[in-house]
This record gives sequence, C-alpha cells and structure tokens, in this order.
Amino acid sequence: MEEQKNTKKTYLVPCSILLSAVIISVSWMYIEGLRGSGQLADVSEQVGLETELEKSVLPAGGVELPATWGDLGIQLTESGVIYKEALEAVYAERGGLDEYEQKLLSGVDNGKLVMTYENSGLILNLLWALGLGNKNEILENGPMSDPRYGGAGNFASTGGWTIAKGDSMGHYSAHNFLKLTVEQQKLVERVSKGIYRPCCGNSTYFPDCNHGMAMLGFLELMASQGVGEDEMYKAALQVNSYWFPDTYLTIAKYLEQKGIAWGDAVPKEVLGADFSSASGYKRILSQVQPVLGGKGGGCGI
Repeated sequence: MEEQKNTKKTYLVPCSILLSAVIISVSWMYIEGLRGSGQLADVSEQVGLETELEKSVLPAGGVELPATWGDLGIQLTESGVIYKEALEAVYAERGGLDEYEQKLLSGVDNGKLVMTYENSGLILNLLWALGLGNKNEILENGPMSDPRYGGAGNFASTGGWTIAKGDSMGHYSAHNFLKLTVEQQKLVERVSKGIYRPCCGNSTYFPDCNHGMAMLGFLELMASQGVGEDEMYKAALQVNSYWFPDTYLTIAKYLEQKGIAWGDAVPKEVLGADFSSASGYKRILSQVQPVLGGKGGGCGI
C-alpha cells in the first residue's frame, strides 16, 4: 500500500510540472499573439485611460459639496421620516456606520457634505428622506400627483421608502425642513427639469425613484443656502457620478474620444437628456465600449 502511494506521488510531481509548463506556454503564446496584432497595446491603453478617468470622475478622497447638513439627520429621525433603528439595522448588515456617517445621522453641527464612493449610498438615503419629507410644490403639483399614475404612493421613491415610522406617504411633502423663497423654488423647478438619471427617462422634476427624490432633496438644500444655478449643476453631476459610477466613467470616456476632457465638460449638458437619461445613455453606449467596474447601486434602500 505504501509503495502505491509513493508511486502516485512520483507520477503527480512530473504531471504538475508538465501542467504548469503548458499553462505558461499557452499564456505566453496568447500574450505574444496580442502583442503581434497590436491588441495588447490597445488593452493597456484602455486600462490606463480608464484609470485616469476614474481619478477625475470619482476622486478617491471624495468631493466637498456646496451644502451644509447641520442637524438635518436629527430632524429627519425625530419627525419619523427616518426610523433611526431601522436604518441602523440595514447598515449593520453592511458593516455598520463609520464616525462621519453616524454624525450625519445624529450630529447637530455638521458642515458641508463630503461625498465619497464609500458613503455615497448613505448620503443617497439621507437625501431621499429629505426630498420625500420636505414640503414642496413639485411633489404636490408636479407629475408625481398626476391622477393617471394612480397616486403618488405607487412609485419606487415613495412605496420603496420602507424605513419610516408609519406609512411613507404620511410623510410625503409633510415637513418644513427647508423653507424656500419664491425665487429659490423657481430655481429648484428650473434646474430639476434639466437633470436626468440613467435608470429611467425622467428628470428630477418627476422624482419617481430614489435617485430622483434624493436629487430633489439635494437641489432644495442647495437652493435654501443660496447656491447658484451653475454650482448646483456642477454639484449634481458630482453626486450623480458617485451614484452611477460606471455610467459617468463611460460618458467621460466617450467625451475623451471626442477630444473633451472631463474637467472641460459642461455639467448642464452632461446631466441633460442627451447624456444622462436612459435613452441618451443608450445612444452613448452605441458609440463607445462601456467601463464596467461593477459599481453603482439600485433603486432601493
């Protein structure tokens, strides 16, 4: 029996060496084939381009947004728009909230929002709650209230908000977190009609999903603090880029091929229907190889 084991070992060693040699040879032949056809250089060039684009579109250190959060986290939880324990339970399954995120939820003196790829999901949810709960004419008189849709409660942005105290529609446009002047309201309405999202064909003026409702909340927050239209578009593009990273890396790649650096792109144009709506992005995809990083969240909490 011992002799058979030794015989097996004797055969296994050269077999493993032979297999390794075959793998190395095949790999070498594949690489040489790519090099000979010029494809290896193309692949390296694309990887390098996408790495540089990521530095521009999604800065690793995040971006400071022109909106002070203050104690809005406390207001959202005390009003019941956010059931704090339910939100914390969701994030406990995702590794928990870090110190900065805890402060956004429970702090009284938060400064300007700083969005990173890591915290973009939480900020999305906080802004979603703000957009849903803050009293605004867009929610009451805009497309969300159109009778042909059967009521505002039938959308992902309302029915999908499952971490409120009580029914989400009990908080719909029900709280005065932010009070806008007439001019600020007009600004929010104007800008909201120009900002699209690639998960659907609607603008922020029709916030039927979480991203749309969160963007509405973000626009209201900026307007209430005196942020101008151009800066609102710039910040909205930064936010959308973290929420839909693969999409905006692909758009940046498309623009780069057209000779336009990401830093030179006009945010208002990039956020418009031609680029950022579902149909607009589909057109972009027909002209460029997409950047697929597997990043980006869905339309739920």
